[in-house]
Amino acid sequence: MSNVLRIESVRIHPGSATREEAMKEAADLLQATGSVTADYFAAMQQREQTVSTYMGNELAIPHGTNETKQAILESGLSVVRYDGGVDWGGEPVTFVIGIAGKGDEHLEILSQIAMLFSEEDDVARLKAASSPEELYEALAGSVNA
Repeated sequence: MSNVLRIESVRIHPGSATREEAMKEAADLLQATGSVTADYFAAMQQREQTVSTYMGNELAIPHGTNETKQAILESGLSVVRYDGGVDWGGEPVTFVIGIAGKGDEHLEILSQIAMLFSEEDDVARLKAASSPEELYEALAGSVNA
């Protein structure tokens, strides 16, 4: 499960976005690296209608449903920080991490992300990253194990 996060899948936006726009960008970044097909955005929307992917601590992790696994080509992550925030069904989100896990790999990836975002100091460090490269470096050690 190495290198699920690539530098080209990390972005920082000074402004805000809608939940729909944020999910679309997360899916587009996953598609650009060959992790998912174009159908994955619809799978993310489907999941979000069933259950919110808001995780707390300014984090949302949009992902597809079990029924849409065929849209996943390989495990991958996309990370977008919205400094202006995203209203995620009434919850404030700064980090949108798109996840695509081949087989059961998503469980391990989710676990690594959950641990990282459970620490307020780590979240503050991620918010303080001044460039996508710096944000990538702060995340890669945890998720590219």
